Amino acid sequence: MPIRDVVSTDGTSIVYRVSGPDGARPLVLLHGWAANLRCWGAAADDLTAHFRVVAVDLRGHGYSDAPAAGYDDPKNWAADVGAVLAAEGIASGAVLLGWSYGGIVLSDYLTAYGTDAVAGVIYSGSMANIGPGVPGAVTGDLMREAIPGVFEDSAGRAVRAFGAFGNANTGPGADTGPDAQRLFGASVATAPAVRKALFYRTVDNTETLRALDIPVLVMHGTADRIVPIENGRYIVDTVPNGRASYWDGAQHGLFIEDRSRFVAEVSAFAADL
Repeated sequence: MPIRDVVSTDGTSIVYRVSGPDGARPLVLLHGWAANLRCWGAAADDLTAHFRVVAVDLRGHGYSDAPAAGYDDPKNWAADVGAVLAAEGIASGAVLLGWSYGGIVLSDYLTAYGTDAVAGVIYSGSMANIGPGVPGAVTGDLMREAIPGVFEDSAGRAVRAFGAFGNANTGPGADTGPDAQRLFGASVATAPAVRKALFYRTVDNTETLRALDIPVLVMHGTADRIVPIENGRYIVDTVPNGRASYWDGAQHGLFIEDRSRFVAEVSAFAADL
């Protein structure tokens, strides 16, 4: 699984991993806030049966560069995705999949670049917008409980704040401990300044959603307390060609909570494109 990097338009190096057959449909995985390209766990491996999987470290996360500023500019996030697609020669047919904050990033990309390179979009436990008073940008109660502690420089305070998430990212399964620790480790490894900067921006991609000319799948747990299901419903209700898969009782990290269902639904959606 080659690890590659590309320089975005503002000079930020974006690291990503490619796996799966060269000739398969590209599936670009955009992780959430304070995560990295390893967050997908075994789901990413399973998806290589159907896709050329391109898992990205968003700016400020994982091995990508963490610039001192610029996180409030949607054009930067859009350019990062565009740079990865260009580096991999992906000019059409891609599926973009955003988990949590990754849905905002893919929406930023669609606003700036359109859909020429994209055949379909998947939002998983995600939102397209962010900011106070912006539609479809509700913050879950567990996220509100964790803020502002998760922005702390103090390791002890930050760790305690992240503990508020409990099993929200993995579901209650007894065998999800290693996954939970991997996600927790990625969170505390993300610089506190980056964790904070991502929340202090306001973006409304509603007009982009309304104009989308490609199919959209929204996968969302009904018990998601990080990104409430209202955000997923907003996307489905706004796009012209949206379909919903609401997981009864499921939480935030659907690709961990029920990996086989997640892979099956992503693969079925892409097969219809």
